Amino acid sequence: MFEVLVFVYENYWRGEACPELPQLGRKLSAAGFDPDEIQQALAWLNGLNLAARDTRLADGAAPERTGIPLTQTPPTQPSAHSLRVYSVAEQAHLGAECLGFVCFLESAGVLPPVLREIVLDRAMAVPGHPMRLDDLKIVVLMVYWSFGTEPDALVLDELCDDHQDRVAH
Repeated sequence: MFEVLVFVYENYWRGEACPELPQLGRKLSAAGFDPDEIQQALAWLNGLNLAARDTRLADGAAPERTGIPLTQTPPTQPSAHSLRVYSVAEQAHLGAECLGFVCFLESAGVLPPVLREIVLDRAMAVPGHPMRLDDLKIVVLMVYWSFGTEPDALVLDELCDDHQDRVAH
């Protein structure tokens, strides 16, 4: 599934440029991806689209542009001073390395609480555990992508860098 997500990220630089999911599925199939991987990726992307849409609504976007009825209450946003406690399921699924990386991004000020929650939601939607750090980095990239923003250059380097090729000075 992650190969499909990387392909989508590389070929549709901004989330708005990505075609609707049925058309994207046809393009991915034409690109030669396995149908099961395509279905997993499309289901995952659909969840990402829903989370991004709900977050935009909570940020004050006009409900008629998001397709959400006016009577629906937007999700609440966490306070800047709140403490995030990870459930046992999240700890087991993500593992210490991935949770440490999320904490690193938060402490660096590049992953606000709202985006953190979307990253965690989408990471929990990935089958199998514990999750690999490289896979979590793809999840983080896709969350930024869905909002049409590019992370800071140093963060992007951290997300895309292969640490095995680094030489210690």
